[in-house]
Amino acid sequence: MKAVCWHRANEVRVETVSDPKILNPRDAILKVTATTICGSDLHLYDGYIPTMKAGDVLGHEFMGEVTEIGREVKQLKLGDRVVVPFPISCGHCFFCQRDLWSLCDNSNPSSSAWMIEKLYGYSPAAIYGYSHLFGGYAGGQAEYARVPFADVGPVKIPDGLTDDRVMFLSDILPTGYMAAENCNIQRGDIVAVWGCGPVGQLAIQSAFLLGAERVIAIDRVPERLQLAREYCGAETLNFEEIDPGEALKEMTGGRGPDACIDAVGLESHGIGLEGFYDKVKQAVRLETGRPEVLRQAIVACRKGGTVSLAGVYGGFLDKIPMGAAFNKGLTLKMGQTHVHKYLRPLLDYIQNGEIDPSFIITHHLPLEDAPHGYDIFKHKKDNCIKVVLKP
Repeated sequence: MKAVCWHRANEVRVETVSDPKILNPRDAILKVTATTICGSDLHLYDGYIPTMKAGDVLGHEFMGEVTEIGREVKQLKLGDRVVVPFPISCGHCFFCQRDLWSLCDNSNPSSSAWMIEKLYGYSPAAIYGYSHLFGGYAGGQAEYARVPFADVGPVKIPDGLTDDRVMFLSDILPTGYMAAENCNIQRGDIVAVWGCGPVGQLAIQSAFLLGAERVIAIDRVPERLQLAREYCGAETLNFEEIDPGEALKEMTGGRGPDACIDAVGLESHGIGLEGFYDKVKQAVRLETGRPEVLRQAIVACRKGGTVSLAGVYGGFLDKIPMGAAFNKGLTLKMGQTHVHKYLRPLLDYIQNGEIDPSFIITHHLPLEDAPHGYDIFKHKKDNCIKVVLKP
């Protein structure tokens, strides 16, 4: 089969690899009908997530049709059309039983898991196509994909819903929704969202869905700001033209937003001396992420408010204003998304017409054009916001 394979930083190739096989009686095999390039994939593409190996199959956002099932799979049948959550979860461990699906104890058997335990103090759930720290599983940017614990993760899609409308249940729609849910939004709240990429756009919509009165979106890319403003109804700030901290004070009567969402993560595009400082330290591996957005969110958030992290951070950060977080009594909530928890409620929202995530798609490309897709997505060429790959 054809698959998108990582080879080194800034180089992916579409290659012929072995078809996936049933390795465990709880496995299923999918014929992938749609897959996407995620902002988190860029952390792999740019070389910031360790333990990638040349030839690893990428992709953690995908959906498809069931073509083969293991003998212990009871909930799926051949021909079912399903969306697959990006965390691989067993469904039975302490964490899965408490809806903490991305913390599953049983899905990450990788020999590299010792490294992540040293970094984080625990081994998290595995993630499709996301390095050997997270299980070393082949991803879904391919013609076929193996799905472990097939009775636990995939959600069946009713007839009449296109791939474009439902495929983002695999990751970014639940991620944006959980980011907003973590804010404990009350009616009338003001929420600030840093980053108007796909997750940021869906976090904006989710914040309104959960009762926010105003959402203020911060970015520097004109087409992303336009989408946040015209489609999602957010007020917008271009951080290259205005200081977000000062603007947010003015826009909230000096109090600050009730909640702040960091939808950027470890590769924020800082400006000025602070941005240069982070880029240099990350380049020489003296810190593993550029946390300028996180700093801004902590400082901007009102006293007693919440800072929610949807953007991925992989390791160690520098100069985090913990004094501000402590003395303002902030709540910080974060983590890989517990996608399984949100699949059915969000599918109901889609079916009822309350949310349609397909508005973020700007490019449909054949799988063979994945290297081009990575290039335009990373460098924001051709007004690219979200790329869908069709095997």
